[in-house]
Amino acid sequence: MADAFLTALAGGARVFDLGRELFAGMPQSPNHPPFRMVLERRHGDVVRPDGGSAANELIVTGGHVGTHVDALSHVSHDGELHGHLAVADAMRGRAFGSLGAETIEPMVCRGVLLDVPAALGIDACEPGYEVTPADLEAAAARGARPQPGDVALVRTGWGRRWADPASYVGRETGVPGPGEAGARWLAEARVRAAGADTIAFERLPAGAGHALLPAHRVLLVEHGIHIIETLALEELAAARVSEFLFVLAPLKIVGATGSPVRPLAIAGA
Repeated sequence: MADAFLTALAGGARVFDLGRELFAGMPQSPNHPPFRMVLERRHGDVVRPDGGSAANELIVTGGHVGTHVDALSHVSHDGELHGHLAVADAMRGRAFGSLGAETIEPMVCRGVLLDVPAALGIDACEPGYEVTPADLEAAAARGARPQPGDVALVRTGWGRRWADPASYVGRETGVPGPGEAGARWLAEARVRAAGADTIAFERLPAGAGHALLPAHRVLLVEHGIHIIETLALEELAAARVSEFLFVLAPLKIVGATGSPVRPLAIAGA
């Protein structure tokens, strides 16, 4: 992949921004604190003798708001985190002493787009649709198959709803995504991380919200595979790019369960 990327760069490269803009009122899971930003100092509040002035802001956000990556401390099952680490041992005080966001290594690796709607011959998956191993196989056959150490990004077409927060969150309608079987297909591919264009890397049934998260259990707890959510994948899909250099650097927030990110996909021109 590295040699192929260097060759592609010789003729130029296309950079696809896979991160969403952060703003108050954007779509987000109701399980997490909302994003807030306010100008703490405005131009003119303080004016220096030479006429200069500066502005700055205060930002308050949850770690799982906007495009973000889940740390392995995010989900537990039967009182244990990944590696059979007891929650009681990892979670002391108001932060995690183990598996926090600061332990997520930067990702500079091969990425693959698994474009499920394109493989199925539709524009977007229906609300509450479960992305199955057969769907992922079809998407891989159409584009590129994930290999060990890759990052696999699953497109459902749900990202087209981003401008309508209620529709994107899909509380009443449900949201498409992989179920437990789809998550196991990705785990068997031994990917480094898996991402999607939805509010949660899950199939969410209508009216159920985030009541059950089997894909999170399989990937985070059982296999130590990071999850990236709320990705912007439409431009990448429209360009029919299925294989690319994937770049992601989480914020090193000590003891946090997740981090906002701005992933990039870099492909040959």
